[in-house]
Amino acid sequence: MKILLNEQPVDMPEGATLFELREARKPEADVVILNGFPLQEDRPLTEGDRVVLIRRGEHPTPDELEALMAARHTPGVHERIKKATVGIAGAGGLGSAIAVALARIGVGRLIVADFDVIEPSNLNRQQYFVDQIGMPKVDALRANLQRINPCVGVAVFYGRLDRENIPRIFNGVDVMVEAFDAPDQKAMLVETFLSRCPGKPLVAASGMAGYGPSNTVTTRRAATNLYLAGDGETAARVGEGLMAPRVGIAAHHQANAALRLLLGEEPE
Repeated sequence: MKILLNEQPVDMPEGATLFELREARKPEADVVILNGFPLQEDRPLTEGDRVVLIRRGEHPTPDELEALMAARHTPGVHERIKKATVGIAGAGGLGSAIAVALARIGVGRLIVADFDVIEPSNLNRQQYFVDQIGMPKVDALRANLQRINPCVGVAVFYGRLDRENIPRIFNGVDVMVEAFDAPDQKAMLVETFLSRCPGKPLVAASGMAGYGPSNTVTTRRAATNLYLAGDGETAARVGEGLMAPRVGIAAHHQANAALRLLLGEEPE
């Protein structure tokens, strides 16, 4: 009987159980995960099972780390997304949160572009730290992502995106994500990418300011290869700023839409 133990193939005798495997291979493990779910009781193993054995506090090798981070995935997901590339235009409240989410699930390569530096006001919703104030956002984000998951490749572009460089910078991405603030830049990115990179899906966002109801933020298909996350209405303005909760909700809608597209599913 063949199973995967920490993502490596292992032969086990018919009738072997989960805890027998632990005793034979890693008796000091105090976390046992079977097919993405942690268990505290023994059960029989079956052909094709995926088992992860973890000892709390242990510092794994890079290969082991990748396997352990993917341990809670639905079986079969990690092999598909670790080969994928996602482009992210903007590294602010949306982009930085999207990048963190995609790095944590193990998307193989991220390409992030932004021209801005970190300011104190950014810290109310963006994935940076006080000691990174003044740094280019893309450099700080790359450093943070490498601390989260060193198995993910991160390429960055520090500068303004335009109609000429967008196709070059994001050439080869499997999914593109728009994470700008300004409406004119959003429109430019969407129009340029969809026309110059035909056939590739793009996930954009509109409407996540303030502290309105969470469930008004949705994901919908807006056009061929274009998906839109947000409520489509609440733009930032005087008296209604950008705050971490709703910006984060919209960002994770976008990240989940990108994941579903990578897996061949329709975002909704």
